This record gives sequence, structure tokens and C-alpha cells, in this order.
Amino acid sequence: MKELLRKGYDPLIVDDLSEGHAEAVPPDRLHRFSLSDTGELRAFLEREEVDAVIHFAAHCYVGESMEDPLKYYRNNAANALNLLEETVRAGVRRFVFSSTCATYGEPRRLPLREDHPQDPVNVYGDTKLVVEKMLRALDRSHRFRSISLRYFNASGADPEGELGEDHHPETHLIPLVLQVALGQRDEIRIFGDDYDTPDGTCIRDYIHVVDLAAAHIRALEYLDAGGETDAFNVGTGNGFSVREVVDAARRITGHPIPALVDPRRPGDPAELVAESTKIREKLGWEPRFTAAEEIIRTAWEWHRNHPDGYTD
Repeated sequence: MKELLRKGYDPLIVDDLSEGHAEAVPPDRLHRFSLSDTGELRAFLEREEVDAVIHFAAHCYVGESMEDPLKYYRNNAANALNLLEETVRAGVRRFVFSSTCATYGEPRRLPLREDHPQDPVNVYGDTKLVVEKMLRALDRSHRFRSISLRYFNASGADPEGELGEDHHPETHLIPLVLQVALGQRDEIRIFGDDYDTPDGTCIRDYIHVVDLAAAHIRALEYLDAGGETDAFNVGTGNGFSVREVVDAARRITGHPIPALVDPRRPGDPAELVAESTKIREKLGWEPRFTAAEEIIRTAWEWHRNHPDGYTD
């Protein structure tokens, strides 16, 4: 929202607030309803004369998706279908979709490029791939142009201190580590230290939320200029291990952050790192935050000033 406003767009937000926070957006721009309510969605699109859509709404916990798959297919796939039907009906022809690197499944080669086979190993990734397939089909049938942005590990917080991560339950590594520094947890648990990586822990590509926002704006600009339907990885191309993230958090916070090693979790690949040449060359996107310390510092400022999230 902040970056869109800075670029001169006039954004409106639709959210049922089942997982979001009203405090994170200007109240005059928030329209509270679910995408399952097609009548309300249709009226909104007609009333507001929407000319482009950025679709973020989804459940995003891998473990939960395996335990309750229908919840994920209902929200991530069926509600996306509702949105696409009403968007096409309203004559909107530009669409940016928040997808995920989980559509690739187990890496067959690294770094991951956009032409890597898409073979998800969890329901969350499968629901995102379903939407990508719908978008490709709509491009063929209706010239409905879209960009799918395949996120790697979204992280960090608003450098201006206004916006940050507030999940219940929290499952993301950086906020969990910072909760230890805040005294909200006794230790951080590392799942597996026997992977085929330099320090034995999993490696991930962390993308700062500001850089992620910039990628969405670049995608909109590309579609505005007549760009064709496509998909792009959004990652820095740099991977940090779990131990490297914990060590960086220790340096930033000055807290010892005790760590305990647990057995591996099923389905965790040893390494997920993006090949991001395509988005850099085609959309002109470049990340500002590429070091673990830079990302963690913004997150620490947010969590230190909002230890209870948006309820503070």
C-alpha cells in the first residue's frame, strides 16, 4: 500500500481480516469482505471501476496445508477462481499474482530458474500452481494478461517502522529468533543440522518486503506498458543458512539467543535459492536488501517497538 501510494496509484484493499490486521492499512481504503462473497465482490469491482488487481489473499502455512487440505483449496484456489471470474466479468485485464517457489517442489537443480519443472510436494504449493494454470489459460482464452511472482522467503519489516510481521501462530524463522531476543521464547529450535550444506542447516533465499513490494510495482508497470503474461522468481540469489540467520540476529540484538537442534522436518529441502536474472533483466528490478543483517535489523526495530504486534 505505501509503495503504491508513493508511485501515484490509487489502491484499495479487500480483506476479510481473518489473518490480516486493520491497523496495517488506512481505514478509508479498506473494504472488509471475503472473496467467497461473489455478490459483494462483483458490486465492489463495478462500483470502484478497478483497472488492475494484485492478488495476495491466501493461507500460507505448509504444514497446515497438509493437515487441512480442503481449507487451502477452498481459500487459495476456489476463492481465486471467484476473483478471476468477477475480474474478467468487470473487464479488468491486468493481474499480478503472489505465487511461491513452493510450486517447484524438490529442487532438481540450483539455483531455481523459472523454467524448472513445477511439481509441488505440499498442498500449499499445489494451490498456488492451480492459480498459475488458471492465469495461463485465461491469457489464451481472453487475452487476460498477468504476472505471477514466485516468492522466496519474505522477511524484514518496513524501514520506517510502521509495518511488520504479526502472525498467530508465528512460524517464520526471523520473527521466531527475535522473539527469543525479546524474552518471549527460551530458545530457537533448529530442525536438522545434518543437511548437505556448509554448516549442516537449511539454506534459504530471504527477500525483504520492501523489495517484494517493488517487484509488484514493476510487474504492474510492465503490464501497463503492454507486457505479456509471464512468471518471475522474486529472490536475491543469495542463500543464508539457519545458523547464519541466528548468528546475524545475535549480532544485531546483542542477545545470546540459545539454539537447540531438533530432528529434520519432513519435506524441508536442504537449499532453496532463486535464480533472479529474469526479473532483473525483464522488469528492471534490483533488490536493495541483500545481507542478512540488513533484513534482520529492520525486523528487529519493528518487533522491539511492537512486542505484541499490532495490538501494541
